[in-house]
Amino acid sequence: MSSPDSRSCADDWRERCFPKEGPFCLGDEDAYATWRAAKLETYPKSVDELRVEIEDLTNPSPAERAAIWELSGAANMAIYNSDAVGSDSIRVRSALRAFAAVFGLRRGETHRSQGEDGLVAIEMAASGGRGGYIPYSNRPLSWHTDSYYNYHGPSHCVKAMVLHCVRDADEGGVNALLDHEVAYIRLRDRDPAFVEALTHPEAMTIPAGEDGYGGPRPDNTGPVFFIEPQSRRLVMRYTARKRNVVWREDTVTQAAVKALEKVLESDPLIIRYKLRPGEGIICNNILHNRSGFTGSADGNGRLLYRVRFHDRISV
Repeated sequence: MSSPDSRSCADDWRERCFPKEGPFCLGDEDAYATWRAAKLETYPKSVDELRVEIEDLTNPSPAERAAIWELSGAANMAIYNSDAVGSDSIRVRSALRAFAAVFGLRRGETHRSQGEDGLVAIEMAASGGRGGYIPYSNRPLSWHTDSYYNYHGPSHCVKAMVLHCVRDADEGGVNALLDHEVAYIRLRDRDPAFVEALTHPEAMTIPAGEDGYGGPRPDNTGPVFFIEPQSRRLVMRYTARKRNVVWREDTVTQAAVKALEKVLESDPLIIRYKLRPGEGIICNNILHNRSGFTGSADGNGRLLYRVRFHDRISV
């Protein structure tokens, strides 16, 4: 089932779904070339370039805030470290919501596994509502953006998240990270038709399943690339999984999907990093994955807290 925003541009989607000018307009080559050059020139090439030390997670200093804002502009993400927050769950969870709010992240996504504060514990779960779902296991997670299965138009989708490590795994649990704007560049440089195909309002469908409350969810259909109305910035909705995803059945879309898979196999700007206790990622819902890891569901294994937002990082 298409979302309301998708249906509004189903008949004349090229006219309605593409910007009329700017770097994401396929007809505005000058704007794209200028933006592309600046993007690749300033893009962080290592984990160290993404790091920001935060003394007080509940109240980052002006310099710390400026560093996060600068990185979110350059790479749509930053990796922060705040050892002082400790591992007490109540203190950590409270600090994460305060930290997110500093950067304009207040409208949290509703998720069936969240606590009252909107945070979800990402840990191994052998039973209960989380049991059987890959994020709550020690299995690898393929490339994706968060909440790709819960798209309800550009104005109501997950645009940002904070992921904080309390306990890391003994072995494994490494994240690969790539700004979705870089993926856009790679595809557009290869063939602008790939971008056009992945902007179609019926490019990717997640078949019916359970919603965030454990109830029935209809097919969730929408584009891969789209523009966030307020900021006019690019947003991406994607999963590399092979099951429970249906791609639009045309030649260009199928070729675009394979080209994107190649980008995510070996792009030189992919950064791989294992979060340590006290570290976290704040991002505009970038592409990411996770390697498998060793651990158990005894309450002492790998533990991260995640909170997702309908806002973008803002000043």
